[in-house]
Amino acid sequence: MLGFLVVDKPSGMTSHDVVYRVRRGTGVRAIGHAGTLDPMATGVLVLCMGDATRLSEYVMASNKVYEATLRLGVETDTYDADGRIIAETDATRLTQPDFEAVLPRFIGTIEQVPPMYSAIKQNGVALYKLARAGQEVERAPRTVTIHAIDLIDWQPPDVSIRVTCGAGTYIRSLAHDLGAVLGVGAHLTALRRTRSGVLDDPIAWPTLEAAMGAGDWQPYLIDETLPLGWMPALHLDSAAATAIGHGQLIPHAESGDPGTFYRLYDPAGRLIAIAETRADRLKPVKVFHAEKSSEPPPYPPNHR
Repeated sequence: MLGFLVVDKPSGMTSHDVVYRVRRGTGVRAIGHAGTLDPMATGVLVLCMGDATRLSEYVMASNKVYEATLRLGVETDTYDADGRIIAETDATRLTQPDFEAVLPRFIGTIEQVPPMYSAIKQNGVALYKLARAGQEVERAPRTVTIHAIDLIDWQPPDVSIRVTCGAGTYIRSLAHDLGAVLGVGAHLTALRRTRSGVLDDPIAWPTLEAAMGAGDWQPYLIDETLPLGWMPALHLDSAAATAIGHGQLIPHAESGDPGTFYRLYDPAGRLIAIAETRADRLKPVKVFHAEKSSEPPPYPPNHR
């Protein structure tokens, strides 16, 4: 199996909870997810089924869109509503123009410090475990990209925004940092991921649960053409497909920058590999459906 389920994650469940329940409901053992959502968050969670777990890194690299609600004037230790209030400030002086004036500071490639309550590991230990033990450690800032922040609703002390960003962006940290720049503090009270790459039409969780219970969940499975649509597709002849199955580089007429990825298909239309450019050749980096054959590969061995 190689496919994806685009699930509308309910609030109160971890991303791992979703994976566990889908694993039990479908009988598919190999399941992963492309981009964690916090328990409080809802929305698009992409599940990688079977061999698609090997493609999760390419799906996670896509841009995401979130709708978030911030409460101004209140800080929490987790940067969201699940945490303990640690500071309160009167935010009534702030106006909508005040808020919109600081947004450009957070657009572009920026440095962002992840929250203590996160799964990032430091010296092999997840930060949230240290936080729960009462420890706070210095976190190295991470480079993230935020493409746009749009104000959706201004109902102070609650403010709703839409954020379009690259992989690895913490919306909780964005809420906290906005509050800090405004001088009143802030935390996240609601978060919904509305898009992951081009995927924006998730299956409602009750619908998927019912389908799994009836043993009829497969119609919701999608192939790689949407999640990996940004990656050009090449359809190979039998000789080239066999060479790729042996892990060989194959000739490629179009030159490309190193690291340009392609989806490779055999004559039957099956995805057989992900490859990247090496000058005038393509090197397989993920191989699927490799044919077992005693025949020698069609091209001389190469190691470029």
